Amino acid sequence: MTNSNVLPVGLMTDFDVSLFQSGKHFRLYEKMGAHPGNHQGTEGCYFSVYAPNAFSVSVVGDFNKWDGTQHILYPRWDKSGIWEGFIPGVEKGTVYKYQIHPHKFGRVRMKADPYGFRMEKPPLSGSVVWDTHYEWKDSEWMKNRPAKNNLHRPHSVYEIHLGSWRYHFEENRPLTYTEAAEQLAEYIKEMGFTHAEFMPLAEFPYEPSWGYQVTGYYAATSRFGLPQELMYLIDVLHQHDIGVILDWVPAHFPADDFALATFDGSCVYEHPDRRKGFHPDWNTLIFNYEKNEVRSFLISNAFFWLDKYHIDGLRVDAVSSMIHLDYSRKEGEWAPNEHGGREYLRAISFIQECNKAIYTHFPGIQTIAEESTDHPLVSRPPDIGGLGFGMKWMMGWMHDTLKYFQKDFIYRRFHQNDITFSIMYAFSENFMLPLSHDEVVHGKASLIGKMAGDEWQKFANLRALYGYMFTHPGTKLLFMGSEIGPYDEWNFTKALPWDLLQFDAHKGLKSTVKDLNHLYQTKPALYHFNFQWEGFEWVNAGDFVNSILIYKRKSNKPDEQCLIVCNLSIKPQTDYKVGLSEAGTFTLLFNSDDPKYWGSGHDFIEKCTTRKKEWQGKPYYIDIVIPPLCTMIYECKPKKIIPAKMATTKKPVVKSLESKKANKK
Repeated sequence: MTNSNVLPVGLMTDFDVSLFQSGKHFRLYEKMGAHPGNHQGTEGCYFSVYAPNAFSVSVVGDFNKWDGTQHILYPRWDKSGIWEGFIPGVEKGTVYKYQIHPHKFGRVRMKADPYGFRMEKPPLSGSVVWDTHYEWKDSEWMKNRPAKNNLHRPHSVYEIHLGSWRYHFEENRPLTYTEAAEQLAEYIKEMGFTHAEFMPLAEFPYEPSWGYQVTGYYAATSRFGLPQELMYLIDVLHQHDIGVILDWVPAHFPADDFALATFDGSCVYEHPDRRKGFHPDWNTLIFNYEKNEVRSFLISNAFFWLDKYHIDGLRVDAVSSMIHLDYSRKEGEWAPNEHGGREYLRAISFIQECNKAIYTHFPGIQTIAEESTDHPLVSRPPDIGGLGFGMKWMMGWMHDTLKYFQKDFIYRRFHQNDITFSIMYAFSENFMLPLSHDEVVHGKASLIGKMAGDEWQKFANLRALYGYMFTHPGTKLLFMGSEIGPYDEWNFTKALPWDLLQFDAHKGLKSTVKDLNHLYQTKPALYHFNFQWEGFEWVNAGDFVNSILIYKRKSNKPDEQCLIVCNLSIKPQTDYKVGLSEAGTFTLLFNSDDPKYWGSGHDFIEKCTTRKKEWQGKPYYIDIVIPPLCTMIYECKPKKIIPAKMATTKKPVVKSLESKKANKK
């Protein structure tokens, strides 16, 4: 059939097609989709779409009154399933879809472009001809990223749902990308976080999915502005020395009729076997990781965000559901692999290949797995059988810790192992400690709502928890709002309750997180060995009667050590002896019971020195005072030993709130 309105040319070469079909094309966004350009002196747009089961494919839109007979694409001669063509006169900003007639019986489908760079604002669902050109100003960040973003550097991540962080209150709407840029960068910098992590910003139609049901994998959501305005937001964050992580969802996609589902009447993107292709928890479809063209589509998408948007890390959602055939399935609802196991081997090989390609082509980035099982080697190289992620969310730590802090104080002595168990496996992976959005919704209560006790005790609990979190091995992630302690669960339909900061309790909690962040970044002992035993030492994990934990964090230098003391009981401790294997001086850096954090201002010891006298099987000890429900961080420095004869004649100075006030006067 002759089509004078479309020229039979595209951007895909034979080599591109070969790579695509072998699952090795990682930059398909440069060739597939819609690309404005010039062909032999004529301005227009190249279109290319994969629809292997189609009888015909047309480009329709306002430019041709949505008439599918006017601009019919040409199938490539190589039977690759790719349809392409150049349409003169189609400009940037044109709304379009693909009208697809299935090869056999079936209804005509109107589909958004899987590779489209922009989409209409939901509930509209058309693709928009666009480009990814942007003049970046983050060269300094990009040059230094490999040094700043490596695993030996501090990672303190502020997780953000952009639609509910702050509102434009005069117009009662979320901030745009441009409006949020400076505000968010300045706030994150003030609070001391090193990274911003955005919940998914690829286009999605269903607001309550928070972005985790993606329909436009290559299109930044138009809710907050244009693609270049998102680039500007990332650029501003980089200029403030803040890394950017994006949640990425290669595990599943929604069944919306305008998107990827049964794209040409057949299972183009989803697995045709419902045991592998349908997710029962979310009523979504699962990508066919066994199909090379789908693997190319997904790996190219990961490259796209790292390349065109300068993203510094991808947090990969729902990895557990990808790698286990029996995930959320009952007996008889899944089939074992060829070895009789539950592992989805092709999904695992896809993840390995994706991570390997990402780390090879983008220096200084990190990939982070949300993986909730005990699958081994998640953050280990594919060459030794690992999945190849840089880090893994430490879900066990999160659940055990929150469960512990919900318990009444009189019962905590019976659950000391719940809070110490994480160290048993803390170095089996490169763990990130998450207190994420999932823990403050769906009836789980806000973090402050989970804490045991009265109002003061709840805030003291949460301050102590944050102190414990920031000193526990592993990198850190905190969901937005958790630093101000809202009583209500997170509500994605409205802004965070920033007005709470007029109250001392909430203001003190914010100051706690801020000071912990700055301490975490400036003390190598708290981050240098985040994933290795060399950076941790139990001093006393067994005082379950008093619910006290004492441990050391260490850097690679002997004189860079911190002693952490956690009192998770409402009972203060006076004249508490801590046995130590080394002599030194101990200077208090942080006390979550400080009145500036809304603490009680109980007595404390600001500086002390070890005494050479055996205590609990160790050759030295110090005397300290431990306030109730608090975390204290002492800096340790090597010191000359005090002779044993002096041990009973010279004691550290006990300071109180009253003595501090007197000193100020």
